[in-house]
Amino acid sequence: MANRTATITRETKETKVEVVLNLDSPGQVSAQTGLPFFDHMLNQLGKHGGWSLSIKADGDREVDAHHTVEDVGIVLGQCLAKALGDKSGVRRFATAAAPLDEALVEVALDLSGRPYLYYEVDPPGEKILGDPPFDPQLMEEFWRALATSAALTLHIVLVRGRNTHHIIESSCKGVAIALREAARQEGTELPSTKGVL
Repeated sequence: MANRTATITRETKETKVEVVLNLDSPGQVSAQTGLPFFDHMLNQLGKHGGWSLSIKADGDREVDAHHTVEDVGIVLGQCLAKALGDKSGVRRFATAAAPLDEALVEVALDLSGRPYLYYEVDPPGEKILGDPPFDPQLMEEFWRALATSAALTLHIVLVRGRNTHHIIESSCKGVAIALREAARQEGTELPSTKGVL
């Protein structure tokens, strides 16, 4: 079975993003976006997804971090779609929950070919301290961009939590575990009654 890989570079007037992804070869994971907390979350995604992953992004952070975060989601989603190909043999559905201390976020996803995000995560609201600080609301934009570009249905729901860092990290680990499980190849047939995903 060949490794499922993808490399995509996307450049706009606001950002330049390059993502290299290998779904089937756990290895080096690195993220360099100029947003240390976001890099930490992307590393969680790659590590717990069981991937080799490299993300490099340069954006107009002097305006806002929004463009960088959203565009990384777009390109990572495009890489997921490309690496998964026609999705023959994948499990397709998965659920996961990865607790982090008091925080627990539940994730359910379907490699459906139908982009949809349901996001019910309302952290306390303060920015994550760092240089620069990170606005946790940006994670919804990241997940929406990823789900749209990867054409997957993604539900992320906060069960409990008080610490914003813990809540966001629990969601990243949960999505990573669910993606790893949903992308697992168990055969050669396409898991769809309509013959296409």
